[in-house]
Amino acid sequence: MESFSLILAIVVVTALAFDFTNGFHDTANAMATTISTGALKPKIAVAMSAVLNLVGAFLSVEVANTISKGLVDETGIRPEVIFAALVGAILWNLLTWLVGLPSSSSHALMGGLVGATVASAGFGAVHGDVLVTKVLLPAVAAPLVAGIASMLATRFSYGIGGKAEGEATRKGYRAGQIASAGLVSLAHGTNDAQKTMGIITLALIAGGSIAPGSNPPTWVILSAGLAIALGTYIGGWRIIRTMGKGLTDLEPRQGFAAQTSAATAILASSHLGFSLSTTHVVSGSVMGAGLGRKGGVVRWSTATRMLVAWLLTLPAAALVGAGAESVTDLGDWGTAVVAVFLIASSAAIWKISRREVVDHTNVVAETTEPAGVVTTAIAAVTPPPAGTVAESLTATIPAPAAEPAPATPPAATV
Repeated sequence: MESFSLILAIVVVTALAFDFTNGFHDTANAMATTISTGALKPKIAVAMSAVLNLVGAFLSVEVANTISKGLVDETGIRPEVIFAALVGAILWNLLTWLVGLPSSSSHALMGGLVGATVASAGFGAVHGDVLVTKVLLPAVAAPLVAGIASMLATRFSYGIGGKAEGEATRKGYRAGQIASAGLVSLAHGTNDAQKTMGIITLALIAGGSIAPGSNPPTWVILSAGLAIALGTYIGGWRIIRTMGKGLTDLEPRQGFAAQTSAATAILASSHLGFSLSTTHVVSGSVMGAGLGRKGGVVRWSTATRMLVAWLLTLPAAALVGAGAESVTDLGDWGTAVVAVFLIASSAAIWKISRREVVDHTNVVAETTEPAGVVTTAIAAVTPPPAGTVAESLTATIPAPAAEPAPATPPAATV
């Protein structure tokens, strides 16, 4: 194994911590629709996803090479820069998990790395062409392509299936949905686990442990795969609820169409070395599936909040990464301050999350808005029981008083 300095060991541990947050942050990408439609029990779903994430980590290293060799100038990067980049990425992952928003762990990592690199070595150390062609353009194109493909696949499935809604049909689509969810998990491991492999490899190059241009060592591949698998098994239940119930309501055939479209897009991107956001792809697929069914709806308020988070991910992580790099540049004590800040912030976010626990027992529970004044007032009015209308009217509307009888004229006297 390569020789390690203390700062390099800290960077590797922090990178694996990011990989862990990536796992539970992105579990929803593979399993949210499968859980929401009832195709799999929540704990079984995340366990299956964790195993396939680990397997997927060994299938390719193209995305890892994009990060370690292509995005920034690896010869001018210090391990402290990578540590600062990871701080920005981890904090953004935790914040968006806390509010249940499916943002991109990939873009958080890219943003943190770009921000820290610019703060350390200037804009010239960032390869802008790689950033545009392999990060930004796929970020725009992938959800659109996956969404359109999912919408067409959903319409096709309803078209060929007609109105068949029997139990056998539902079981068939649920089986297909489980298979497609497994494919998404495999693709997620192939794409997202490689990002941590790439960042650790870049740190090893920066620390002089391996030669520039090297592929990720085997121990890096294994540790990254295990970290993301463990995070996946923990389950990011808050984001699973948003993706499975908060964005649209899916039937099994819609879930099958969404996950198949997403897996195809992710695997193709991994083969081409694109640092793709699986969150963007799956979110686009889910919305496409929601629009593909006649009468289906997409909750655009939730979609808008997700879009805002997507737009903020790169710049927000870059700012935190740049700030952390400025502090670590002050020396060892600066690096210690940043490490303490990361641990304290993570602990605070976790403590806040305990105020409203979301786990496998309530992840598919329907969320309802609190009743307003008018709703409360209407609910307080109880209609009269059936068959007692006359009695109710009698009780509430008094009968008119009887008119007095005309006086009898006195008898005539003779």
